[in-house]
Amino acid sequence: MITGACWKCLLLSFFFLRGSAQNFAQTRFICTSVPVDMDMCTSSMQNSGPNEDLKTTILQLRETVLQQKETIMNQKDTIRELTTKLARCDGQTLLEIPSNEPKTAAPGTRRKETGTSKNTMGDLSRTPTAETLVQLGQSLQSLKTRLENLEQYSRGNSSTQANSLKDLLQNKIDDLEKQVLSRVNNLEEGKLTQKNDTEQRGKIESTLTNLHQRITDLEKGQKETRPADKFQLTFPLRTNYMYAKVKKTLPEMYAFTVCMWLKSNASPGVGTPFSYAVPGQANELVLIEWGNNPMEILINDKVAKLPFVINDGKWHHICIAWTTRDGVWEAYQDGILRGNGENLAPYHPIKHQGVLVLGQEQDTLGGGFDATQAFVGELAHFNMWDRKLTVGEVYNLATCSNKALTGNVISWSENNIEIFGGATKWTFDACRQVN
Repeated sequence: MITGACWKCLLLSFFFLRGSAQNFAQTRFICTSVPVDMDMCTSSMQNSGPNEDLKTTILQLRETVLQQKETIMNQKDTIRELTTKLARCDGQTLLEIPSNEPKTAAPGTRRKETGTSKNTMGDLSRTPTAETLVQLGQSLQSLKTRLENLEQYSRGNSSTQANSLKDLLQNKIDDLEKQVLSRVNNLEEGKLTQKNDTEQRGKIESTLTNLHQRITDLEKGQKETRPADKFQLTFPLRTNYMYAKVKKTLPEMYAFTVCMWLKSNASPGVGTPFSYAVPGQANELVLIEWGNNPMEILINDKVAKLPFVINDGKWHHICIAWTTRDGVWEAYQDGILRGNGENLAPYHPIKHQGVLVLGQEQDTLGGGFDATQAFVGELAHFNMWDRKLTVGEVYNLATCSNKALTGNVISWSENNIEIFGGATKWTFDACRQVN
């Protein structure tokens, strides 16, 4: 039987073994029984004889510690292997899933604020497949609108050939819409492989290209017979390269009225319908609606806020009239006076020999475009006069009266407009849109 003092010795030996298991092979332990009323240190010096029971117990403890050590080492190997596999899985996930985190702006560049623009080139983080679907949808909508314009213009033509061609194009567009819808459904169900997706996209894009070409040929054929002012400009995307330029420059003016038809549902802000820059002053005359601000007219960098609300996807006729005397201005929407004011660049004449651009805001003469300020939508019948029009004259323009005037400084004509960067000209009749 092991006495209480011996148990003390065994416990001390056990704790010592756990703390030094790694060097156990080089360590020897000798335990002796110690009476309860005797000092342990004194007893260890007086009695150092071997005890067989204690030796047996020590050997058992040693074996237990070695087994535990082996178990721990095995578990470490298992944990190391699992950690390696998990790291590999994480690496594959990062490669397969695109990051949605915003990129940090490079040093020296201006970082755009989140949410200050819509549909900019590369503003939104999309997967390649989603981007392709958006582009196909835009192309289909473009084709449908052009076809509707052709139908409107040729409504009086009752020839069998024209009707059959119109029906053929409409059927083609309907088929494309079905293909795109089927593609969306397959993507949602995860049925399309990468190879099938590429082949199907190639077929759809090829068909779209052929349709674009055929409709363009039709439009070219009608261009010879349509009036020079029956067209519109379309800016489908917010870019820094899509614009139109008026070939004529402005004379020096002490008063003006500028009118146009606009259609847009862009938000926030429809952008810049037009800008006029001269040497030394990029903001000589600008109409802009940027971000969440109201539409503004700038003359020589002086600003007046305009009471226009036009981003509802419908056609609106707007006019701004101004005179240098006291800087008096008036703003008309759909033939009705919506607001007026004064002290807008008083006694400052509009300078001549500048560049007039449609669809972009100029930061330098004829350039320096910023995509976030670009106009998105449709524009037509841009006219300018070197005087203030009367209320009646503005109303005649907005209601398509046969008494409506054309601009004596800038008149809306295909011969006066150059387009760049993918902006398009379509057949358009404002009077048919509002009547």
